[in-house]
Amino acid sequence: MSRDRVGRSRRRLRSPNRLNQFALATGAVTVLSLTASGCVVVHGEREVVPAATRAEAARALTDFTTAYNKADKAYDSSLDADRVTGPLADIDGAKLKAGQKNHPAGNPAPSPLKFSDAKFVIPEKAAWPRWFVADTAANKGLPSSRWLLIFTRGSANDMWQVSYLTVLAAADVPKFATDEHGWAQPVTADDAALAVEPEKLSQSYSTYLKAGGDTFAAGTHTSQWRAQRKKVASKPGLARQYIDEPLTSGDYAPVGLRTSDGGALVFFTTHRYEKQTAATGTEIPAPSADVQALTTGEIKQSLTLEFISNQAALDPAKASPGKGVSILGRIEGLTGAKGE
Repeated sequence: MSRDRVGRSRRRLRSPNRLNQFALATGAVTVLSLTASGCVVVHGEREVVPAATRAEAARALTDFTTAYNKADKAYDSSLDADRVTGPLADIDGAKLKAGQKNHPAGNPAPSPLKFSDAKFVIPEKAAWPRWFVADTAANKGLPSSRWLLIFTRGSANDMWQVSYLTVLAAADVPKFATDEHGWAQPVTADDAALAVEPEKLSQSYSTYLKAGGDTFAAGTHTSQWRAQRKKVASKPGLARQYIDEPLTSGDYAPVGLRTSDGGALVFFTTHRYEKQTAATGTEIPAPSADVQALTTGEIKQSLTLEFISNQAALDPAKASPGKGVSILGRIEGLTGAKGE
């Protein structure tokens, strides 16, 4: 997806009265055609086929890594614009925009990302879009962590792009359900056999962060994050307000894979705002250079920060009693800010 397309997507996201922190199927009839060599080609819009070959998946990971490192070195979002989409495009693009503004000559200390021990979890499915998961080790973060990247494309003519990224402890990566050939099983957006249908996770999570409840299991990104927000919001002299919104369409649609226990690992997106308002006679703490680079308006009494966040959730089978949805990982990034 081009950066222009990302921009259009993000403009559609903006709420008129809420502004903008930083931190990272349809199916057509199956057609058979006869090539000049006499081979029969299946255009599998209705054919259930692997989303990619393992060789294609490996090439996609290599191409993404090359483009990502070029963009990071130059702080130039055009260099990986066709390799990222959805929430990662928003997070990555904002990071590069801030870097370019603060370092016009490029990244003063580039540290190329390198992947190793790549495993590919590739579902069989019909129709587009198609997608797969790259489960890899990386040269950044904890040595025992695994990076999970969702590669997606909307047609056979499109490039593979990374839409979702999460980093998990190796022990937290679930075992996926696979067939005798090693192909994974996707879950549908409206899978009613899960505790929460994947298409409803974004709304359910947004509601939980505001009001609590028992839909989600206690943990770092649920009960602990709610407690942290509450503590920070009551800090004297600086009020904080939070607005969380679901984001579910287009390149932000959830994707999930069946796990061996009957549940699913689902990736989904949320969109949030954090408004900081200083009490009369006090000032907003000076934001970092990266935040300032993404800020419009003049910071007088308030600063509103806009984030895109992507989550990896273990959504248990509905038949599993007493199990809430576990948020295994969350990566968010500031995509805009406004001072008032």
